[in-house]
Amino acid sequence: MRFAPSDEQRDLEAVVREVLTDRCAPETVRAGAGSAQVVSLAEGLTGLGMAGLLVSEDDGGLGLDENHLVSVFEQIGYAAAPLPLTATLAVAPVVLVAGAPDLLASLVEGALQVGADPAATGRVAFGSGVDLVLSGGFGGTGRIEVLDVSEATSSAVPSVDGGLDLTEHADARLVTTVDDPQVVRLAWERGVLAASAELVGLARRMLDLTVEHVRTRKQFGVPIGSFQAVKHHLATALLQLEFAAPAVAAAGFELAADAPGRLRSLATAKALASEAAHVVGRAALQCHGAIGYTTEYDLQLFLKRSWALESSWGSAPWHRAALLEELGIGLTGARPAS
Repeated sequence: MRFAPSDEQRDLEAVVREVLTDRCAPETVRAGAGSAQVVSLAEGLTGLGMAGLLVSEDDGGLGLDENHLVSVFEQIGYAAAPLPLTATLAVAPVVLVAGAPDLLASLVEGALQVGADPAATGRVAFGSGVDLVLSGGFGGTGRIEVLDVSEATSSAVPSVDGGLDLTEHADARLVTTVDDPQVVRLAWERGVLAASAELVGLARRMLDLTVEHVRTRKQFGVPIGSFQAVKHHLATALLQLEFAAPAVAAAGFELAADAPGRLRSLATAKALASEAAHVVGRAALQCHGAIGYTTEYDLQLFLKRSWALESSWGSAPWHRAALLEELGIGLTGARPAS
């Protein structure tokens, strides 16, 4: 298979990166839900047709596949875009086609914001401004409830990432239930893939910020990046990232091709991406010192987002256990719950 992005993917990356660079500076991430900056970002992505990324051309979408999903979500992660994009771009299209096709046009037009709660916890990331919540389907099994929360009572939930806009909804209205096993499985797979690619993008941003910091921060009259210990930390971080990124690309390729082994690739991708973001984050924080913790410094925006995302759509231990089961290898001890 080809790991390098195609010319079409690179073109898509470029236009998405341009919008995110222009409209999703760290100040936008800090501004949070409902701010003018976030509204402008959403409008910019809508103008590119991103809501229809995986929607067929017959239904007004771009008709692209999971290879392009990887390209787009790496850019979304690099910017830490504060919008419910995993649910809206990756998960909602297949669920709405199966259960609420009359809502598909509104999704493609950007008039519908969708949140996801695959583990049915009642808590939704970037949930204060969503119209629908897709609840359930964790692990690609069970059913997914499509809930209308446009008139529900919402309340904020504390999170490690203050910009995550974690929200609970009361008195949501059930629109429909999707229990087709193939649809539920595909929705889960696309959510896992998007989260994995986003983690790769977050890890790249943290590594870039750290490299820039160690080049300019001086101790004993020399840049701290010249110290062997710092070089080793960053080399280890880069190695983790370079192992994870091709695994995520391979998972996107196999999902787009409906390859028989795609479940193994997806589990591997999410486990490696979660671990890479964790390792890069630790190295970034150590190389920055105490400044990395401060809310005034940009690193914490990407670090906290990666902390929140590492366990979303299945943690690294959960996906390793799923991989062992797929390979027919017996587990010792209890399987991780999520």
